[in-house]
Amino acid sequence: MNEEVPGGYSGKILRVNLSTNTTSVDEPGGKFYRKYLGGAGIISYYLLNELKAGVDPLGPDNKLIFALGPITGYALPGSGRNAVGAKSPLTGGIAKSEVGGFWGAELKRAGFDAIIIEGKAGKPVYLSINDGEVSIRDASSLWGKNTKETEQSIRDELGDKLTRVASIGPGGENMVRYACIMNGLWSAAGRGGLGAVMGSKNLKAVSVRGHHAPEIVDKESLAEVRDWFLANKELVASFTEFGTGAAMHGFMTAGNLPVRNFRDGLFPEVSKIDPKAVKDTIRVKMDACFGCPVRCKKMVEVKEPYSVDPAYGGPEYETLASIGSNCGIDDLKAIAKGNELCAAYSLDTISIGATISFAMECFENGLLSKEDTNGIELKFGNAEAMLKIIELIARRKGIGNLLAEGVLRASKEIGKGSSQYAMHVKGLEPGMHEPRAKQGLGLGFMVNPHGADHCCNLHDTAYVNDIQLGEMRSMGIEETVPLYTMNPSKVALFRLVQLKRIICDSLVTCQFLPYSFEQLASATAAVTGWDTGVNEQLKVAERILTMERLFNIREGFTADDDVLPDRFFSPKTDGELADKPLDRAKMEQAKHYYYVLMGWNAETGVPIPEKLEELGIA
Repeated sequence: MNEEVPGGYSGKILRVNLSTNTTSVDEPGGKFYRKYLGGAGIISYYLLNELKAGVDPLGPDNKLIFALGPITGYALPGSGRNAVGAKSPLTGGIAKSEVGGFWGAELKRAGFDAIIIEGKAGKPVYLSINDGEVSIRDASSLWGKNTKETEQSIRDELGDKLTRVASIGPGGENMVRYACIMNGLWSAAGRGGLGAVMGSKNLKAVSVRGHHAPEIVDKESLAEVRDWFLANKELVASFTEFGTGAAMHGFMTAGNLPVRNFRDGLFPEVSKIDPKAVKDTIRVKMDACFGCPVRCKKMVEVKEPYSVDPAYGGPEYETLASIGSNCGIDDLKAIAKGNELCAAYSLDTISIGATISFAMECFENGLLSKEDTNGIELKFGNAEAMLKIIELIARRKGIGNLLAEGVLRASKEIGKGSSQYAMHVKGLEPGMHEPRAKQGLGLGFMVNPHGADHCCNLHDTAYVNDIQLGEMRSMGIEETVPLYTMNPSKVALFRLVQLKRIICDSLVTCQFLPYSFEQLASATAAVTGWDTGVNEQLKVAERILTMERLFNIREGFTADDDVLPDRFFSPKTDGELADKPLDRAKMEQAKHYYYVLMGWNAETGVPIPEKLEELGIA
């Protein structure tokens, strides 16, 4: 092994220029990998350093980056992930999304740490990678096909049923601004419109096959981390039994369940659509990502009144809430069908649910008419309407063409005060969690460079007692912070959790698995041979977050964009949060304190020169 390349890396980053139909390989060396780790770090580095300000996200000058981490694809639960990033066609800022399945582990074995896609092909193509060999192939016959048809056609053409495929369906081809990229058929790089970027490049899919993972330094030490997890699997037993969202009924009781476009609090029908109902009625089995014993992925089958293919998995919490309760819909079979359609068409279920619920509220308030909606009675609770709208959005037909733009652009087009119903931050529709219940999460929605992202964020309810606080004590968080509180202690807790999430997104590991800071550092050392320790990894995360901030500043974002929708500063209509609106002044104060903790200007949020020098950002 090249001494400059640490364990766990091939040392090679593949560049593909679709405009010139050429490929090349970068070999950045060990210092680069240690400074940025992988995943989110590689993405933020290349986007900040190689994109010019003002690049059209759907133009050939945008770059679509697939990136692995050092831990991707090794014998550690949660390691079957990769990151994808680009300039977002939805927000105009940076977009980054993590995704599971098997694709990332296969790319590791195929010989590359990342792929940078540049330019635009003159006709539909797909990229094939097989043990370091790269070819750009004609995909004209695949254009228009859904993701299942695409995957099967590519496997047939290549003669290998174990080829892993990341693809887009018609949603990505038609550049729906929140189109996603599907790893296989039930794992989505969901947020920010990365599938639209792929479609804008006439790139239908990236197939990978490999047989030779880079050597790691200390297999025994990595096995120790794995064995700890296997001995403590009860910590994630709920995921194994139900997948995400087992506590949906509790979410509703506490006010954390979005109901009818985040307007209402009560949804008594929640028990009809929660994961327990999924298990009891339509679930056929649970499946898993690469090398993971948790098996948290639902697979469902419906025969009537809709046909739902179990190959597309099943609805997880975000989907059950977004096209379920947030649209006022309690028809589980319709939700499962909507999930299947989104996977087949490559559409982000969070953004599409938020966009449909926005349109439903506009319709019920007379801002959209049946003439506008292609004759569809677009009211809350109308499951048939939801399914019809998904089809129209994927094809950009009728009202679907408007709603394919996301809530920010759609509200500007509709006008008439519709912006009050447009739930987004920086143009990204929020994950299905309630800032009025989780104020730290609300701060995360405000300041995250990607917009209202629920993953790289604090979920306040996970740190309300001494047992939950756990390792945060050793990181300087001495006491729990009450739930309905926003103070400097909550801000400090949020920042620390956010940085840990970025470490996970750079390694790239699953955030659902309860590895500690120390275990993440130990696993990194076992794979790479580096003794980074916790502090160095925190510094890497701080570097990445600051680079993402700089990217957005270059694209015109300011502190004024770090703001929540007005709706969150009013109470819900009923339920637990009927008397608990957010306090605007406290949230603004928290935002500016967060800037200070990050080494950014307290008022503007612009990173100060001394912080950039400390982090080694030119």
